[in-house]
Amino acid sequence: MENAADDANWFDGKKIDEVAFCNCFIAKHPLKYVGGLFYDIDGVMKKERLEKEIVDELKPYVKSALVRKANQIIDALRLEAMCDELPKHTDRVHFKNGTFFLEGGFIPDKEFCSNRLPINYNPNAKSPDTWLKFLDELLYPEDIQTLQEFMGYTFIPTTKAQAMLMLVGSGGEGKSRVGVVCRNLLGDNMNICGINKLSYDRFCPADQEGKLLMIDDDMKMEALSDTGTLKAIVTMEDKMDLERKSQQSYQGYLYVRIMVFGNGALSSLYDKSDGFYRRQITIRVKDKPVGRSDDRNLSEKLAMETEGIALWCLEGLKRLVKNGFHFSISDRTIQNQNEMRIDEDSIMDFFESEGYIEFSPEAIATTKDLYEAYTMWGTDNLVKIRSENSFSREMKQRANKLGITYLKNATIGNKTSRGYKGICALHTLKDVPFKNDKGS
Repeated sequence: MENAADDANWFDGKKIDEVAFCNCFIAKHPLKYVGGLFYDIDGVMKKERLEKEIVDELKPYVKSALVRKANQIIDALRLEAMCDELPKHTDRVHFKNGTFFLEGGFIPDKEFCSNRLPINYNPNAKSPDTWLKFLDELLYPEDIQTLQEFMGYTFIPTTKAQAMLMLVGSGGEGKSRVGVVCRNLLGDNMNICGINKLSYDRFCPADQEGKLLMIDDDMKMEALSDTGTLKAIVTMEDKMDLERKSQQSYQGYLYVRIMVFGNGALSSLYDKSDGFYRRQITIRVKDKPVGRSDDRNLSEKLAMETEGIALWCLEGLKRLVKNGFHFSISDRTIQNQNEMRIDEDSIMDFFESEGYIEFSPEAIATTKDLYEAYTMWGTDNLVKIRSENSFSREMKQRANKLGITYLKNATIGNKTSRGYKGICALHTLKDVPFKNDKGS
């Protein structure tokens, strides 16, 4: 005990010098305190483990109220170890046993980082044959590289690619196994959360702070009521306002990526903009083969291949970085995304219809006439139509792409109202002179 006391320069025989203890403890156990969490060189250090280590240090000297004293010291450690943020490296991946530089290879040295993967880098890991066979049954070959790039993308803390990934199918194909593999690779750096929650729960974004990936493993088919938060997270380039229960809101930086599994496309009640759709990569999986017998041990087999799968992901990450963070997307997926958007966006579908409108350079139609034609088309095709205000807003946003011109004062016959040049509604076509707001 005397030798131990001699080593403990923070203990005078009666009292503990908390500042001296903290300095001594941090010298032996380097710590950083960021955003309400303690980090050591291996990543987030849970309070329970930190408390146990402090208690073990204090046991020879403190005989009563040991846990209370440990918590007092933890409060002091927060101040001693506090820093603004940890480095967010995008040129390297932090493994459990060292650091892999995308352009320089692996070294066994470790440094403080915002995220450390719970797996070792093993250049001699066996080929993940079970994983590759599973992907061959789940996806078309040209879509596998997209998944490979996205899973590698989640290894580094950045949102440069500005896209989320969706795997959609009819059900039973095994999509959720991809989420299981991501958990094996990322550990506590991953969250499970419903994507709809981002649109209505103001505390949800803060739960994603410090995470590399958020997965919705069974997306509800309800249309999102608000897409602002989702779009901001996917393309995050600066800090955003975050809020936790019973705490003052603060500015925080999110770099979480989003992966969704579901039986249909992601839809929005009100947002049909390019900004909403271009943030989505939607891959349709293969249908489940008739009579296929599912392997109940597949998850365990995939877990045994984690180190090999990590090497496979690194290949995708390096390819993504080389391509300037632009994903390799197959023609099939691009076509599927366009079709899904048309299915979700009745206005776009209307403008590709026949018999209701006609495009002609000198034609003019009022917005009201176009909406009436849209309503007729919706009734004939049993499609739910959008409101007049929504239709008018979308018309203005899409005018250039449709090759038409918005006119504040479009004159048809004796009436002047808002409309468009270059299009007419066939149900109102009459033998009347067309005039735009300049009288031509």
